[in-house]
Amino acid sequence: MIQFRSVRAAVAGAFAGGLLLTGCSADQAGPSGGDSNYVQGTGEITTVPVADRQEAPDLAGDTVEGDQLALSDYRGQVVVLNIWGSWCPPCIAEADNFVRVAEDTADDGVQFIGINTRDRTRENAAAFEREHEVPYPSLYDPDGRLLLEFPRGSLNPQAIPSTLVIDREGRIAARALKALTEEELRAAIAPVMAEEG
Repeated sequence: MIQFRSVRAAVAGAFAGGLLLTGCSADQAGPSGGDSNYVQGTGEITTVPVADRQEAPDLAGDTVEGDQLALSDYRGQVVVLNIWGSWCPPCIAEADNFVRVAEDTADDGVQFIGINTRDRTRENAAAFEREHEVPYPSLYDPDGRLLLEFPRGSLNPQAIPSTLVIDREGRIAARALKALTEEELRAAIAPVMAEEG
């Protein structure tokens, strides 16, 4: 089991109200139908010491745009893996933060990848990506099956949005089971970027 260590947030007061502390439940489907349930996020970013890191699963599948993508294609890069749904208000709240940081770190060996979950049609997910001008691909996972491939204790499939930072060796280095501000996202990525490859 992964042992996580809390990281003190670099910017205290960076939360935009309770919305950023709340995650959408996996049962909520918003425009696609379903309930409007929420699960409370942990409110913290956690890291895994290098010696305790577990391999991320070798996810592969179709993207929202219909292309093929495999996580293993990005071995040697820091990967930021964001689990999101177009139906999820906290996902909407953090989307522009991810776009800015993805664009700023693209030349530094950081690859962002999304996992779109619980969207019943690709059209909803594609519209979200167009609206927010998302520059990176997202695996299309309407049934949440890809989320079940992660090691036990590393990801809560019920907590949407969630974010994992994967190191250059393909191991889970950090996670956030909540929506992230731009400052929190940068703070989660920076130590992993600084590690020697």
